[in-house]
Parts: sequence; C-alpha cells; structure tokens
Amino acid sequence: MKSLNSIVMSGREVLPVIEGGKGIAVSSGQSSGAWAAAGGIATFSGVNADSYDENGDIIPQIYHGRTRRERHDELVAYGIKGGITQAQIAHEISGGEGRIHMNVLWEMGGAERILHGVLEGAKGLIHGITCGAGMPYRVAQIAADYKVHYYPIISSSRAFRALWKRAYHKFADWLGGVVYEDPWLAGGHNGLSNSEDPLVPQDPYPRIVELRKLMNSLGLNNTPIIMAGGVWHLEEWEDWIDNPEVGPIAFQFGTRPLLTHESPISEAWKQKLLTLKKGDVYLNKFSPTGFYSSAVHNDFLDELKQRSERQVAFSTEEVGDHDTAFSMGARKREVFLTAHDKERAEGWLSEGFDQVMKTPDSTLIFVDKPKMAEIRKDQVDCMGCLSQCSFSNWAEGDKGTTGRKADPRSFCIQKTLQDAIHTSDIEHNLMFAGHAAYRFATDPYYANGFIPTVKQLVDRIMTGK
Repeated sequence: MKSLNSIVMSGREVLPVIEGGKGIAVSSGQSSGAWAAAGGIATFSGVNADSYDENGDIIPQIYHGRTRRERHDELVAYGIKGGITQAQIAHEISGGEGRIHMNVLWEMGGAERILHGVLEGAKGLIHGITCGAGMPYRVAQIAADYKVHYYPIISSSRAFRALWKRAYHKFADWLGGVVYEDPWLAGGHNGLSNSEDPLVPQDPYPRIVELRKLMNSLGLNNTPIIMAGGVWHLEEWEDWIDNPEVGPIAFQFGTRPLLTHESPISEAWKQKLLTLKKGDVYLNKFSPTGFYSSAVHNDFLDELKQRSERQVAFSTEEVGDHDTAFSMGARKREVFLTAHDKERAEGWLSEGFDQVMKTPDSTLIFVDKPKMAEIRKDQVDCMGCLSQCSFSNWAEGDKGTTGRKADPRSFCIQKTLQDAIHTSDIEHNLMFAGHAAYRFATDPYYANGFIPTVKQLVDRIMTGK
C-alpha cells in the first residue's frame, strides 16, 4: 500500500485516521482519549454525554420537570456537564498527543446552548467540532468564537455549497476539513436527499471529486476531505491517496472503534458485532428526526416495521373507494376505509392489535394495549432531545410544537439510545452501526473473538488492514 503520510489538522500534525463521533455516549472520553494517544484525531460524542458522581458511577439522566420546556432545560444541563466531563477524560488520557474533537448533531435539542456551554467549560481541551444531521450554518461562527476548528458532515457537494455561501465563507480560517459521509454506507443518521434512491447506492469517488472541484474553486485546495462511511481497510482506498483529483484526504472510522477494549458499549453489543452478516444493518426511515438511519436489524426494528405494515388510509367522510364505515376507539368514532382495508383491519383486531392510533398522514395503525401505553407514555415524557421530533411533535421554537400530530409510527430516540448504551438489551433498542459491520465476522484480525485495544486497532489500520 502507498505510504499514508501524516496531515496537519486542527493545528497539529496527526495520523490521517479519525475516530467517528458516535452519539449518546458510544464514543466516550476513554475511547477517544486512547485514539488521540495513538496519534490520530479522536472524537467523543457531545450528544447527551455521560457525567459521573464522586464514586465514578454514571449519573442517570432522570428528568423532574413538569413541562417539556423544563425537561428540555434539564437535558441541556446534562449535555453541558457530560460534554465537559468527557473532554477532560479524553484530554487526560491523550497525554497531549493527537487531537480531540467533539461531535454534535445540529438537529439535537439545545445544540447551540450545549456547544457554547461545553466549549466555555472545557477551554483548551477540544480542538475541533464535528457537526452533521442537518445544515449547521451557525457552527462556523461558534467554532471561530472559541478558536477551534469546525468540520461539517455533508453527503453532497450541493450541501457544502449551500453552507459555504450562507456562512462558512466568513469563517474559512477555522474550517479544518469537510467530512464526506457516504449516505448509503455510514451508520447512524444518513444524509440521503429526496432525489437519491436509498436502494441504489452511488460510487463515492465521483461525488468526492465533485466536492474537491468545488472546494478548489473556493480556494480550499489544501483543506482536507475526510472520507466517512464504509471505510474498513485503507488498502482498499489506495487509489485515493496522493490523488490530485481527491486532494488532501483523511479517513474516518466509525464502526471499527466499537469493537475495542476502551469502547463503552456492552459486552453483549460487542459479541453481536462479531456475528453480523452482510445485510444485517438496515437502512430505515423510522427515526423521529425524519432522516434515514442505519442500524442493526433486531426485534426493535422488526416491531417498527410491523407497526407500519398494520396501517391503512382513512377518510372522515365517505369519499371514492373509502366507502366502508369503520368504528374505532372507546367512543366508536366512525371513519371510512376501503372494503379491502376494513377486512385487513378486522384481522388485526382479531389478532389482539385492538388499539387504533391516528398518524399525521391520515392513516391508522393497529397496536396492542401495552404498546399503545408505551407510545403514549414516551410521548408525554418527551424532554426535547431533538430540535424537532415527529414522534412527540416537540419543536425547540417558541411554540414548542411542530404543529403536526404526534406520529406513533416512530419512537423516543433518547430513551432507546440511552438504554442501548447503558444496558445489555441489544434486541429491544436501537443499535446503530455502519453497513460494513458484517466484516467483523470475516476479517481475520478478529478471529476467535479477538478484541483489540484502541492502540492496537490504530496500528493495524495504518498497515492498510
């Protein structure tokens, strides 16, 4: 393999390998500190990061506020305290090596307040901000105000052009790099646009070349592109290295750092990763963010699929084919279905899915009593973890609502991601992973269940494997 030379990023010469910043404490100060100590760029998650009590135990994020707004303020306070804590841990473990970045989602609730709070409380400990899941226009000014570099996550040159024209051209000196995240291969939330087919992946190379041409036209010839999503063996990307069409390049690893000694995920999660097969990571659109996301196929996703499959369109009036009356709920409110859909609905009722819930799209879904009780409770308990949420209809603005009916086809993402990282229940929670996760089972490096340290993994990656 071609020699992969070091690169200057966030003000320091580092290895061109970056730890992806997975959310809800999945990339911690411990794991990212070890990555930085190995000479690369580490990224801890600034999304509801963990903090600890005087005994070193994780402080549960429990909410006491009576209103969503009060609970949202509690969430922001947890986020700031946790982000500062993880930055301090990463800084201590890194020993001054590498660089430490914080990852935030622009669509997370209180993103700007949390960014300000963490950067103020951890001055000098964080060298870069990675930000995606939305169009983070204002992250450039926030980063510049605190004299740290910023790294927008985009999935097309068009998205970067919009960000540059709107804001980034004013803060070009602090643009540390541009993360191109393959929307068909990356784990977590994906940046597929409405014009792109989720079932027809596109080759990242021409998309990267298009991005580089745009960046060069803006005078960003020396600004690195970070390739993210689907990166496993660097030897598979050899043609990208020292390629004038690509320009300065670094590579981000999101999935492989999950399987290390320092990774904070449960032993059950780690063992599950070693058994995945190709296709076990499922690209879906159940997320309350409205984005596509990639997660490991399990009972949690199966239930969401089945919930949406038990769905029929309805009309409040007799119109066209919707000419068959159907009574729903304790009050036996009448709506109209097609004759075929009424037959399907009666079948679901007979199977025990006898609770009928309306969606914002004039459809009905059918669930059993325990599931409806869970959905209702989760919606009521909303703490505003997103800037706007289709599941609970929370929105961060003055009105506190999206103005749409809450969508029971989705789920409380805060609840399930907290449970995924802090318990061993990996079947009934959302378990994000990139689409290359099946390679744990086929890569000889992980034979016989071998789990490396972060240092061993970085050393291995730098060999091209």
